[in-house]
Amino acid sequence: MSAAEAVELIKDGDTVTICGIIGALVPEKVLSALEARYLQTGAPRHITAVFPVAVGDVYGISGADHLAHEGLLKRVISGSYVTAPASAPPPKLVEMIYKNKVEAYNFPMGVLMHLHREIAARRPGLITQVGLRTFVDPRLEGAKMNKLTQEDLIELINLHGQEYLFYKSFPINVAIVRGTTADEFGNITMEHEGSFSIVLTQAMAAHNCGGKVIAQVKRVTTPGKLNPQLVKIPGIMVDAIVIDEDQKQATGITYDPAVSGEISKPLRQIEPVPLSIEKVAARRALMELRQGDIVNLGFGIPSLVSPVAAEEGLIGKIFFTIEHGAIGGIPLAGLQFGAALNPEAIIESTAQFDFLTGGGIDAAIMAFAEVDAQGNVNVSRLTKIPHVLSGAGGFIDILHSVRRIIFCGTLTAGGIAAEIKDGRLDLKKEGKVIKCVRQLQHRTFDAQFALEKGQEVIYITERAVFRLKPEGLVLTEIAPGINLDRAIRPVVNFDLRISPNLSLMDERLFKAEPMGLKNSPAWV
Repeated sequence: MSAAEAVELIKDGDTVTICGIIGALVPEKVLSALEARYLQTGAPRHITAVFPVAVGDVYGISGADHLAHEGLLKRVISGSYVTAPASAPPPKLVEMIYKNKVEAYNFPMGVLMHLHREIAARRPGLITQVGLRTFVDPRLEGAKMNKLTQEDLIELINLHGQEYLFYKSFPINVAIVRGTTADEFGNITMEHEGSFSIVLTQAMAAHNCGGKVIAQVKRVTTPGKLNPQLVKIPGIMVDAIVIDEDQKQATGITYDPAVSGEISKPLRQIEPVPLSIEKVAARRALMELRQGDIVNLGFGIPSLVSPVAAEEGLIGKIFFTIEHGAIGGIPLAGLQFGAALNPEAIIESTAQFDFLTGGGIDAAIMAFAEVDAQGNVNVSRLTKIPHVLSGAGGFIDILHSVRRIIFCGTLTAGGIAAEIKDGRLDLKKEGKVIKCVRQLQHRTFDAQFALEKGQEVIYITERAVFRLKPEGLVLTEIAPGINLDRAIRPVVNFDLRISPNLSLMDERLFKAEPMGLKNSPAWV
């Protein structure tokens, strides 16, 4: 079936769930055809688009932006949104949201994925504590992203004396998913993909709601040729197959079999991370880990921890996970985030989030955009430049039950520059954006809730390390070469609590050669 014919299945007012992970798993040909149909005919109108993960990038894969037209969209519910650099124009859909042109919600990614499972089973909704005391909580913003958005989709309830959030189910009329190969019966395999995401759950939700499933694939084969153990979406759920021989594996990757787990690439082929303030922070985060740890890495600087671990010879001594399903290997960084090089296993994202929110990992290393004196964190919205942050993503889900939380980033942002030499840090230019603030613009992490749950929390930057204590954020380490009164106090916009045992960060962090961690007691 052509893409133009497939999108005729979408009707006015439909709720459409769409797969994708930034530039990976994007059904680009189908979305492009849907946009073309609307521009040519004015139909369909007033659809609700559901994106469990951001779909598309700003480097050639338009993804969700194909739907960014007034009249086409009524509402968007997403776990994350496409981002762009601060100096670049915002993605079209994000611009619509912040201009109040479309209703918009930002659910925790894992919650939205699990909600699809509830919808598929025709249950009334999802009950969970994930999202409590964050912007998702209806006592704060209820996950609403603008003033146009008024309907409450989340309720606060009490069960056996404890607070929970109830995320209401809604019918799904169409699922647009992607795989690698289809047979003529509609069975779909994903052998060239780095993640299975929740394509099965999306297809099942649409099918069980009496809707349609459109699948984009790279190729079609005859019945009986696919290994049934590799089929991720059974043909009994699929209504239309669209072929796109040019679909990309991820942003900047046409196809790499080491990402889909078909081969293993020698670690010596992985380029070392150049010495920078970002690498310093990633190295210091790595030093918080120990042999045998299962660690989930977030987007941004945390994704550098895995190649740094490879440089230190620690792959196999710790095990990295990412919320999109990869276990083991080296998670990819930047806009290729969502898959891993040389994964040991790839599981569906709904199962991965069961593992994560159930406390299956030992530590999580996550980025931060703002932190306040109490240790609360914002990673989901900056009012003046909302397009630089993707929303909650899997952040809230991942941090809900993990024992050790490691926040990792630079102390300021926007033009920060430094020289790293001979085990010391020399700050040359301060960043324009203050990240240690008196008042968060958005609350994505509640520090008091973490303390009540007994979680250990540390905040790592290139020049300072803080730990969460009952009284709030406490400075415990500073970088060699950094003056507390000149380079830290002026960029911390709250009263700084300083540990009586304030120490220097390890000078090995600031040297070009590997730190030799594999020979330290924690790794032997």
